[in-house]
Amino acid sequence: MPLSRAMTFAAVAALAMLSLAPPSLAQQNASPAAPSAPVAQQAPAVSQPPAALPQAASPAAPSDAAATPVEREAKALKAATAELKELSPWTMFKSADVVVKAVMIGLAFASLVTWTIFIAKMIELTVVQRKVRSALNKIADARSLAEAQFALGAKGSVLAAFLAAAMREARLSAGISSDAGIKERAASSFAEIVRAEARRIRLGMGLLATIGATSPFVGLFGTVWGIMNSFIGISKSQTTNLAVVAPGIAEALLATAIGLVAAIPAVIIYNHFSRVTKGYMELVSRASGAAGRLLSRDLDRTHVSGQHVRGAAE
Repeated sequence: MPLSRAMTFAAVAALAMLSLAPPSLAQQNASPAAPSAPVAQQAPAVSQPPAALPQAASPAAPSDAAATPVEREAKALKAATAELKELSPWTMFKSADVVVKAVMIGLAFASLVTWTIFIAKMIELTVVQRKVRSALNKIADARSLAEAQFALGAKGSVLAAFLAAAMREARLSAGISSDAGIKERAASSFAEIVRAEARRIRLGMGLLATIGATSPFVGLFGTVWGIMNSFIGISKSQTTNLAVVAPGIAEALLATAIGLVAAIPAVIIYNHFSRVTKGYMELVSRASGAAGRLLSRDLDRTHVSGQHVRGAAE
């Protein structure tokens, strides 16, 4: 009995082990295939991000499109700031409109003409004033027209022209007893010489007056034209930022500045030469009077000598 029980127990134990063996074997057989299942599950996971990227990028696209004008304005602002840092009269001239450039060049040429006239007239007025004063001093002690011409010599001056006119009138009026007629005709010749000298000495003064009167308005025309272009640029850029439109406005205002630079010296120089010319014409009047007095002395001396001759003949 004990032996049979032991054998029965052994048989039950063997059956139990056999019943437990298939699940373990299944697990062993399935264990090599287990890693393949996650791999198969991971493959779609790896392939999903590219498909998900457009979905993630699509919401960001409207925000980028909405931010584009701001970025453009920021870029324009940076460019304008860099341009403002390099802003100078020369750079403003180079970047100005063609019409504004033409206005600036014309005003610069007008300013050059003004200073050229100033230098030329200063030299001319200084020389002629010195000549007339020197001639008046030389004939101060002269007693006749011939003596005055000898004292002056061949030096050309307005006083020499007065003396030559007086001598010519005296020669042409020889044999006429009316001294008043001779003096009147000589005075008429003197007046023509004075008018001719006034026209000659005032040559260029009209150009100074024109430059001084019109230059501010020409510069203002260039400014208006430049500001019009600046407003057109504002409408195109669709921004009202002052830093963006400031270079164009500065270029426009430069035309007005150049106009004032050309006009102010022209007006000052014109007024100065008006005073200097007036002083010179007073010297010319003194020379005319000196020549008239010498002619009068010669006429009186001629009449006195004629009376002496007639008295001696009687």
